[in-house]
Amino acid sequence: MTKDITKIFGSKVFNEECMQDGLASDTYRELQKTIQEGKPLNPKIANAVAHAMKVWALQHGATHYTHWFQPMTGVTAEKHDAFINPIDGGKIRLTFSGKELIKGEPDASSFPNGGLRATFEARGYTAWDPTSYAFIKNDVLCIPTAFCSYTGHALDKKTPLLRSMEAINTQALRILKLFGNDGVTAVKTTVGPEQEYFLVDKEYYAKRKDLIYTGRTLFGAPCPKGQELEDHYFGTIKTRVQAFMKDLNEQLWELGVAAKTEHNEVAPAQHELAPVFSTTNIASDHNQLTMELIQRTAKKHGLVALLHEKPFEGINGSGKHNNWSISTNTGKNLLEPGDTPYENAQFLLFLAAIIKSVDEHQDLLRLSVASAGNDHRLGANEAPPAIISIFLGDELEAILEAIVNDTTYDGVEHKLMKIGASVLPKLPKDTTDRNRTSPFAFTGNKFEFRMPGSSSSIAGCNFVINTIVADELRQFADALEGSSDFETDLHNLIKTTIKEHKHIIFNGNGYDDAWISEAEKRGLLNLRATPDALPYFIHKENIELFERMHVLDKEEMESRYEIMMEEYTKIINIEALTMIDMAKKEILPACAEYAKTLTDGILAKKAVANDIDATYETETLKVISEKVKDATAACHVLEEKTDTLHSIEDFEKAACYVRDEVLPAMDALRAPCDKLETMVDDKVWPFPTYGKLLFGIL
Repeated sequence: MTKDITKIFGSKVFNEECMQDGLASDTYRELQKTIQEGKPLNPKIANAVAHAMKVWALQHGATHYTHWFQPMTGVTAEKHDAFINPIDGGKIRLTFSGKELIKGEPDASSFPNGGLRATFEARGYTAWDPTSYAFIKNDVLCIPTAFCSYTGHALDKKTPLLRSMEAINTQALRILKLFGNDGVTAVKTTVGPEQEYFLVDKEYYAKRKDLIYTGRTLFGAPCPKGQELEDHYFGTIKTRVQAFMKDLNEQLWELGVAAKTEHNEVAPAQHELAPVFSTTNIASDHNQLTMELIQRTAKKHGLVALLHEKPFEGINGSGKHNNWSISTNTGKNLLEPGDTPYENAQFLLFLAAIIKSVDEHQDLLRLSVASAGNDHRLGANEAPPAIISIFLGDELEAILEAIVNDTTYDGVEHKLMKIGASVLPKLPKDTTDRNRTSPFAFTGNKFEFRMPGSSSSIAGCNFVINTIVADELRQFADALEGSSDFETDLHNLIKTTIKEHKHIIFNGNGYDDAWISEAEKRGLLNLRATPDALPYFIHKENIELFERMHVLDKEEMESRYEIMMEEYTKIINIEALTMIDMAKKEILPACAEYAKTLTDGILAKKAVANDIDATYETETLKVISEKVKDATAACHVLEEKTDTLHSIEDFEKAACYVRDEVLPAMDALRAPCDKLETMVDDKVWPFPTYGKLLFGIL
């Protein structure tokens, strides 16, 4: 029986209601003031909060607490400490202090740091993030925290996100004051991330080394049916999958994650979950929890969830559509076009800032989603190309063109477009269809960034979006503050900005090959692979940008560059070694066994009579022998490439070698092996085929 959602939602979260119940009113007010102003808690308040949190956690069955953080590994980390403390007489007392709440000291020596600290400098700090509620997971009180080194450098994904949110808050408030919004005291970005994933039967998963070690299939011939009929998209959800989704939803709701939408995606065995929008920091935390619970819950149902961006060749991969917007503490969405000229002018200024930021920082947006897995997906039929562009829709683009050219627009009774004047029209919220081929599409009151991969943390792309938009707002505020003719200067600023950056706007088909050449003519970047994109992280102008916005310093950016490049190399190295292992120990022996069966068949027929037809066996054996020869040679080449890779010490050279040499060698090995799969008897083939993986959940 389904639980009462209204009662279970947030039942494992130390939320506002729990704080009010467990804290004195003056302590609660002081805590809220601290959270809103971003100031550290004084020890007295911290101890009171820690005590209330401990009492609540014990009432809900928790025995341990942990500082839950997000290091540069792409997953979350936690070290559990029991509430117990020994006392005289062999007894224990359950304690949890304000000091333990605010700061922890996990060993930082084994987390990626990109050279920020030496191996012997093991100390790291976790600092409580009071803007994200504590929660109970597996009987452990989880306290969301930031993670930094002994020297204060960020070692995680949360810290730069929090800093970027402060940056855009500061600069957006400056803009809003220019329009007389003195009642607005805070601006926050909000996000609704759509999470895509695959489900496969656990039995089949366990028989494939590639899925176990890498999360994707390194071999696999297409099965007779794929996604050609589009019958899986929004199709009836299978009973077994529905049971998994029901279980998952209830667990997410208990943790305060507003999971709302679920459906079958385009590819067989592919599904999607989408939550209600929330503040970006909380949305990021919730998405990490969502990915963890998707994988954990699937196993309870005899399934395995694949979060890799391209687990199957030839069908759609999985992304994470990042729906991003900006809102005030008074409830105003700043990307709503609005109903009045006043609101329109403000909207157009924010829109101009976003257009300018996307154009000037294509490199940063591309590298924010760069990964070995996402390289397989970007540019395929379900994902935007690696070229950054903005989709606005025909009507909004026409309005901008009218502003740029000082011409009339039909929507305003043929009057000239003048920012701030009464003739400005009521702008449309959303009069055009979604453009699913666009990387950065305006969809009425938000932008949908479709490039992030399904396994990535959304903190990465969002701290980049926040930072680049904040910097443009800073420039706009600098230009307009103190203006003697605000409306004229505002109009000219928007007009000039759109005119100089409109080449980033593209409403057409991003999948069309013609767009690649058109984008090149426009001067847009096409950073196809991760090693092409990541070096932009340490370009002088980008370092200056992040330092100016106080989001990352030079050392932190250089460390992230090194970490991400090394991760790319390590991932593909593991994939290459797995391919070699599967080819030598499974595929080639299976082919030899089947070749023997064919040979025995030919000999048996000849033993009976020379004129018995053995054409099938003979021709099949010939092709298999040729493909085995090709696969054996390709396997040797890949082994040589990996040996060479292991001898390259420079992380930049290693990543480029992987891109230029190892990946092509992997493709060369896969081709004959996939052909062999179509010829070898299913009873002999050593691991489950695409047909079983994609259609094996009944």
